[in-house]
Order: sequence, then C-alpha cells, then structure tokens
Amino acid sequence: MKGARRGAPGRVRIIAGRWRGRRLPVAAVPGLRPTPDRVRETLFNWLQPVLPGAVCLDLFAGSGALGLEAASRGARRVVMVERDPRLAGHLRRQAQSLGAEDAVEVRSGDGLAYLARCDETFDLVFLDPPYRLDLLPGCIARLSRPGCLRPGARIYLEHAGDAPAPDLPQGWSVLRRTGAGAVAGLLVAVDGA
Repeated sequence: MKGARRGAPGRVRIIAGRWRGRRLPVAAVPGLRPTPDRVRETLFNWLQPVLPGAVCLDLFAGSGALGLEAASRGARRVVMVERDPRLAGHLRRQAQSLGAEDAVEVRSGDGLAYLARCDETFDLVFLDPPYRLDLLPGCIARLSRPGCLRPGARIYLEHAGDAPAPDLPQGWSVLRRTGAGAVAGLLVAVDGA
C-alpha cells in the first residue's frame, strides 16, 4: 500500500499502449497514492525502448498504475505484489477487466518477503513503497544480490520529494530523475546483474 496523498484520484488513467485512455477505479483504501500521470508519462517514455517483451515486477503495486501501464505498453509479463488483500483482489479484477490475465499476475504478500525468496529474474522493477515505512534500503539490498535481476535491468525507485534519494550499491547508476509535487523518482540501470 502506498503512503498518503491528499486528493488521490478516484481513477487512474492508462496513458498509452493497448489500453490507452482507459480509466480504472482506484480502490477506496486510506493512504493509497497512485504515481501521478505526469511522472508515469515521463517514466514510460524513457522505458519505451526496453518495455516490449520485458518481464516486470511491481513490488508495492497499490493502485496498479505502474504495472498495468507496463502491460499496456508491451511488457510480456508483469508480476504485481501487494500485501493488502483488498488491494490484491482489486488488482486481479482490474487485470481481468482489461483482459490482461495472460500478462499480469497478482501475488498477495509482503514485498520484502517476496524479494527474499525471488524465484524469477526481471528486466524491470518498480519500487514505489509507502514512503513512511522507509522500505527502499531493504529492497535495494535484496535486489543487489544475484538472482532477481537480468543483466542490464532497470529499476524505478520512487520516494518522497522532500526526502533524499536512497543510497545505491556499486554497479547501479542513475539514468534519469523525475518528480512532481511530493513525488521524486529515479530510473536506475544495474550493470551486469
């Protein structure tokens, strides 16, 4: 589940791809914070060359905005992990309404626990945890171990705009930075994962 943001929209819009323009309802869960359209549009413009056929992980799926956008734009497979069972059920219904069951798998459970037993390698990982829980350092530590990332993987890390960017391990380099209002994000490349 995401950290709180005032005025969170009741719908999230798929910006481009197969489901372009579709507006999907956001579950009525306190504190849910979808990544803003402007940030998503910028991020996915950067990712477009590597998205077709990619295997993606949306670790703190929340509203599903990042994972569903990736699937819409041609990701071969998107694993969405969400610990709140209500949100996980909502995400399954969203994927079903889009006819995306072939590309989207929703798993209920804790994001850090998922990374501890990672049984699949990913080309792209979205890390947008609840800001107040300070989960990025633990996620980065687990992802920096062999086994979860393919060579040349990309990671999008989102954090509160008024907080410093997380420290990155050796071999991870910032490709781009984005932000809007209370949100800041980094697109990171992982060398030789």
